Amino acid sequence: MAFTTNQLFKLSLKYLSAITAIITFLPLPVKAATFLVNDRGALGGNDELDWGSLGKVFNPSAPNFSVFLPNSFSATSQGGLGLDINIAPTNNPRVTPPFVFQTLPSPGIRSNFAPGDFILFGGIDPTGFIPLPPGTPDPGTQGNGEPLTISFAQPVFGAGTQIAIDTSKLQVETSITAFDNANNLLGTFTVPNISSLALDNSAVFLGIRSDTANISRLVFSSSAPQFGLAINRVSIIEVPESTYTLAILAFGVSVAVLKRRQYT
Repeated sequence: MAFTTNQLFKLSLKYLSAITAIITFLPLPVKAATFLVNDRGALGGNDELDWGSLGKVFNPSAPNFSVFLPNSFSATSQGGLGLDINIAPTNNPRVTPPFVFQTLPSPGIRSNFAPGDFILFGGIDPTGFIPLPPGTPDPGTQGNGEPLTISFAQPVFGAGTQIAIDTSKLQVETSITAFDNANNLLGTFTVPNISSLALDNSAVFLGIRSDTANISRLVFSSSAPQFGLAINRVSIIEVPESTYTLAILAFGVSVAVLKRRQYT
């Protein structure tokens, strides 16, 4: 039996109080904003891209140059999100193309990421590179530290990664910048960074999170582009975790109940 307009109005008022209570308990965001996240756990990612998934890993003990990467390539996250990666080329003609390596104790390539991490690296001048035994000072080998850009096939709520510079002789500034799909600047953040060869997972985490899914592109850079730029796995937030979504869901359920009663 269909409800009259007056009955629907009264029923709406009855459920409106419940909806209002839910939205009061789950406050709505008033304005989209982006902010820096410097801890992977605090970012709360629900998707990830591990560079080992590319299937091309450089082994310094048995170099195979076929595993070098182009400066621009595509990858897919564990959740199926497409990403385009662009590493700006260096002006140093002796620097190799980008490559992925697994950071390990000597004779592997040491860094201050966690042992076993797969690292995307901008490239290095091989004339000054040899695997170094523990305790050997960092020679400050030059490489490609030009900006590294990650573009997402669909805008995300946030993303981040640990970052290091291939030198431990000086403090540098590392930056993360976010843009939306119209190339509008959403935010940029810079933090001091000192890399090392300690294999202690101390590499700085740089992430950006937004109130809405509006992050389409991230750019990572440093104040010392003459030294190679390196990042490990990328954590991504694809699904909204905001209480705003729960409030909208509650409202939608209530509307569905009203419609069902109307046509009962």
